Amino acid sequence: MARCPRCDGAFLELEAYGELLGWYLGDGHLTTGRRGVHNLHIHNDLRYPATNARLAALMGAVKPGGRPHTRRRPGMLITTVSWRHWPCLFPQHGPGRKHERPIVLEAWQREAVEAHPAAFLRGLFHSDGSRSANWTSRRLRDGTVRRYDYPRWQFVNASADIRGLCCWALDLVEVPWRQSAHRTISVSTRAGVARLDALIGLKS
Repeated sequence: MARCPRCDGAFLELEAYGELLGWYLGDGHLTTGRRGVHNLHIHNDLRYPATNARLAALMGAVKPGGRPHTRRRPGMLITTVSWRHWPCLFPQHGPGRKHERPIVLEAWQREAVEAHPAAFLRGLFHSDGSRSANWTSRRLRDGTVRRYDYPRWQFVNASADIRGLCCWALDLVEVPWRQSAHRTISVSTRAGVARLDALIGLKS
């Protein structure tokens, strides 16, 4: 049985944990099975096989010897690993939806994110984010209208606390952001998009 980093002082792969924490806050949840064993479930789109394989690898890195299994639902793949100690690593677990309760990182979790902010952002943006093409138009002095196309990243989450953690991590890596809608954090500047591309990569 895998030893717990919190209860037993076992080694924790912090970069993998930071990324998995981002996924948990975005599209993950815990359930309780028999004999007090907890199940970590991460949902992701079926269209991204490389990302789904990475998720399984992350879970195996955080729980050494863990054997992820998957099941399909319409349009999505759910990756699951069972362990008694998942609540130790994700103390944000609780009854109800995440946006209906406070989501605050413990000091050791903040230290993990500060050590590996790009990994945390990868988990957040690859779960509840997207990279898309946007456009705007501008009227020139001669009266003509020119269209400008540009890429942007967006992170959408109902929890103000989770959006705040995303903004905090973006500040750590000096990526400019703005709140473009009630539940949406956008990275739209050319330099910001390029930096985030380099830090977290594209979902595949």
